[in-house]
Amino acid sequence: MASRKVATVIGVGPGLGAALARRFATDFAVALVAREGAKLDALAGEIEAGGGRATAVPADVSRAEEIGAAFARIRAELGDVDVLLYNAAMRPFGRLLETKPSTFENTWRVSTFGAFLASQEVVPAMLAKGRGAIVFTGATAGTRPFATSAAFGPAKFALRGLAQVMARDLGPQGIHVAYVNVDGAIDTPFIRKLAPNLTPDDMLEPTAIADAYWHVVHQPRSAWTQELDLRPFKEKF
Repeated sequence: MASRKVATVIGVGPGLGAALARRFATDFAVALVAREGAKLDALAGEIEAGGGRATAVPADVSRAEEIGAAFARIRAELGDVDVLLYNAAMRPFGRLLETKPSTFENTWRVSTFGAFLASQEVVPAMLAKGRGAIVFTGATAGTRPFATSAAFGPAKFALRGLAQVMARDLGPQGIHVAYVNVDGAIDTPFIRKLAPNLTPDDMLEPTAIADAYWHVVHQPRSAWTQELDLRPFKEKF
C-alpha cells in the first residue's frame, strides 16, 4: 500500500468528485478534499472498506491557509501528490447587475485561485520526479457562457487560461496539464431536482467522465491532450 502513487481530488461532492475518487482509488492512494468533513469520511470509509487507501481532508479551498494545511497533511499521511484533479467550483446564477461583488470574488477564489494554490503545492515534487498530472474541471461557461454566468463564466475562463499557461510551462518538464470542458449537465441529485425534465441521455454520467480523466492521466507523453470536450451525444454545440 505504501508504494501506491497519490491522487488528490479537490471538490468531492456526490457527483463527479466522488466518481473521480472511486475511479482513481483503484490504483492510487487518494486524498479527498472538500468543506464537508462528514461526507468525506463516509466516502473514505467506503474506499477503505473496498481495499483502497483514502484520507479525508476537510478544507475551504477559497482560503490559502487552509489549502496549505491540507497539503501538509496529505504529504504527511500519503506522500507527495502524483495526480491533482481540481474539481472545486461555485455555480451562482446571475446577470451582471444581479451579481454581488462578493459572489464574483468567491466564485473566482474557489474555481481559479484555489487551483493556482493547489498547483503550487504539488508541482515542486512533480518537477523533482520529472512526471505528474494536473487536470482541471472546466465547464461550458469557460468557452461560451450564458448571460446569467456573470461570476461563473469569468472564473472558468480564468481557470482555462491557467491550464494553458501551466501546460506550456510544465509540459516540457514532464508534467501533463489538461483542462476538461464538461459541456453539459452532470447527472447529480442537484441537477435532477433543478431540471426534472432531463433524462439520463440528456446528462453526463459521472463515472463516464471519471473514465475520461483516467485516460488523460495515463496518456503516453508522445500524445498528450491539453483540452478535452465532454458532452452527452444529444447536446447541441
